[in-house]
Parts: sequence; C-alpha cells; structure tokens
Amino acid sequence: MRSRVDSPVLAGLALAGLSLLVSCGSDTDSGSSGASGPSVVVPHELLGAVVRDLVGGSAVVTVLMPNGADPHDWEPSAKDIETLNEAALVVANGLDLEAGLVETLEAAEADGVPVFHATDHIEVLEAGHHEGEDHGHSDGDEADASDEDADGHDHGDGDPHFWTDPLAMADIVGPLAVALSGVGVDVADRATELAAELRNLDDEVATILDEIRDDRRKLVTGHESLGYFAAHYEFELVGAVIPSLTTAADVNAADLADLREAIEDTGVEVIFTETGTPSEVVDALADEVGLAVVELATHLLPDDGSYRTFMLDLASNVVEGITA
Repeated sequence: MRSRVDSPVLAGLALAGLSLLVSCGSDTDSGSSGASGPSVVVPHELLGAVVRDLVGGSAVVTVLMPNGADPHDWEPSAKDIETLNEAALVVANGLDLEAGLVETLEAAEADGVPVFHATDHIEVLEAGHHEGEDHGHSDGDEADASDEDADGHDHGDGDPHFWTDPLAMADIVGPLAVALSGVGVDVADRATELAAELRNLDDEVATILDEIRDDRRKLVTGHESLGYFAAHYEFELVGAVIPSLTTAADVNAADLADLREAIEDTGVEVIFTETGTPSEVVDALADEVGLAVVELATHLLPDDGSYRTFMLDLASNVVEGITA
C-alpha cells in the first residue's frame, strides 16, 4: 500500500479552523409580484422557485433566505421569524437543511402554523450515498400526502439536498398541492402540469449528461451536496472537501489527506466546489493534485428565477468541468 504523507499546506489550512463566512442577514422577499391570496413562506430560493411556479398568482410566496445564501449557515432575522409565524403555510425543505430555523419551525408548528416538510414526500438518501444507487420516485402525479405525518417526525435524518434531482422535485408537487388546498389555494390542475414538466426536465438533463462517458462520471465536491444528482444520474461520489451534509462541519487534515489519496486512485478530473466551502482549502488541494476547480451554483437560483434553468446550468457545468 502506498504510504501517505500529509500535506503541510492542507494540514495548516485545515487545522487553522477556517471560518465559513456567509452573510446572516436577510430581507424577506416576495417573488409573487402582483399575486394575492394566502401567505406562503419558503426558506430558500431553489424550493421557492418551484412553489412560485405551482401557485402562480393564487398566493403570495415569500422566500426568507437571500438567493445564494448557504442554508446551513443562515440565521433568520426577527422580521423573518415574524413573517414565518404569520404564514398561512410554510413550505420547508426538511431534514434540518434550514439549521437556523429548526427551533422557529418547531415553535410555529406547535402554535398551529401549517408546515409542509418537502422531504417527507421523497425517497430520502442517507448520508454517504454513493455511485449509481437507485432511489425511488412516485409514478403518479400526486403522492399520498398522508403517508408521512410531519407531527413528531424526525426531520434531521438523511440528505436534504434533493433539489438536484428533478424527479424528487416532481414527487413533492402533488402532496404540496394537497397542503395548499388546505389553506384555500386550488392548484390541482397546475400540479399535474408541473409534475410533467419536471419529468421532461429530467430527460433534458440526462441528455446533456450523456456527453460524459460512464468511466468519467466521478465527482469530488465541496461538501456532500450532490448525492441525489449522483444517485439519479449514475455518478460516483469520490469524496468531499468537507465530508458532511453541512458546510458548518470542520475542515479536517486527515479527511483531506484521505480525499487526496482517493482523487489519485480514482482518476478524478476536476474538483467541484460550491457556496460555503472555504476556497483556500479547495485551491490548496487542487494545486497538490494538479486539478482545476469548477464552482457549481448548487444553492443559487439563476437570474431568470427558473428552476429549469438552474438544473440545465448545473448539468452543463458538470459536463464542461469534466470534459474540458
């Protein structure tokens, strides 16, 4: 077995305890210009884009986090908490993605605010889910919204980054339409259309990714943010700079040394990074293994506010990074 010598550059950076700095302030932002009706509050933009697409002008959708903010590190303002507590419906990601909102969400639910946890309605991946492991999706346009009850459910187990799989997004649309009907918003017809659009988007993404040969479908990421993308589109997750579902975890010299060895052993061709991963650590690792770094907008909605554009851009950037 090849002996492993820890890099003094990486070790120094990791042990220095680099802080992961993300802006914590936010102003609530309604993305439903001209809309009227009940207030629907969504913590982050990627989920908010699909909610806006579903409700159209039938509700006022407010997204709490600034677009591109690291959801693992964001903290709500007093105004955000007030907005959430006054909502007719909160559409949360679930699985503690919105770490700074966990206590607020629990308190709001206890006070009677309806909270829809999106990850209650998908096939959840566990942490460390790797190459090509299949996970199921609903075959119908609407799943049974009653099969998972949010009350008393443990929302902290599993990978919360489901939005990188359009079919997982499609799985939540039907149950969300049911939840919206409970606050007087009838979007059943639009839910059927949107689920079909998301399945078509999945086909488009798969076609883009067909450019990458099977033996080159290997990913190193900033943190474990592409588990659903990798599982659904048959990529191998070789490792992550922060081997955790959250960017709030520590950067560890031993983990970086293991990752460097895995990169060399598997023939990874590029290092992908994203919001919340310390660039100094990524750049030092890339220099040592002689690879380029490509930043992916895994938490950033594009300028047109479209989830479809987000997914097409993500797929195209992965292709460009690996095949360049």
